[in-house]
Amino acid sequence: MAWWNKVFGDSGQAGRVAYYDEGLALIAQDKVHEALTSFRLALKASPGDVVVLQQIAIAYTRIGMTEEAEKTYRHVLQKDAQASGAHYGLAFLLVRSGRESESVPHLRAFLENAPAGQEASEHVSHARETLAGLTGEAGRSGGSDLGPDERG
Repeated sequence: MAWWNKVFGDSGQAGRVAYYDEGLALIAQDKVHEALTSFRLALKASPGDVVVLQQIAIAYTRIGMTEEAEKTYRHVLQKDAQASGAHYGLAFLLVRSGRESESVPHLRAFLENAPAGQEASEHVSHARETLAGLTGEAGRSGGSDLGPDERG
């Protein structure tokens, strides 16, 4: 329905939100190509939006366009060096491509600005465990020493 709003004059932030929400709904239905189209329209309504760009990178990753995903995450980090989601996504793309040493600074950056809450705790734990495995820093990263109630 986002196209309907666009045709009848809904623009700017409202257009970005409508396309973005539509993209999230499509991702949830595993309609990744369609979601990518919605996210691109959201980006057109709000050029350079790092939240939208991160969703585009996630969609690229899900459809196997890992080089595009990596470029998009790096673009996000040029715009916002603290974007924890971009650090997380890029780190695991690098790990999967065998570039573990390149992933370490991104895992550390993610953990320094890790999101809080139950939804994020699985990602935080995964990042801690991966960093510990790559660097042997189990004590420093806090990975295996934390119980479920102590994780962000």
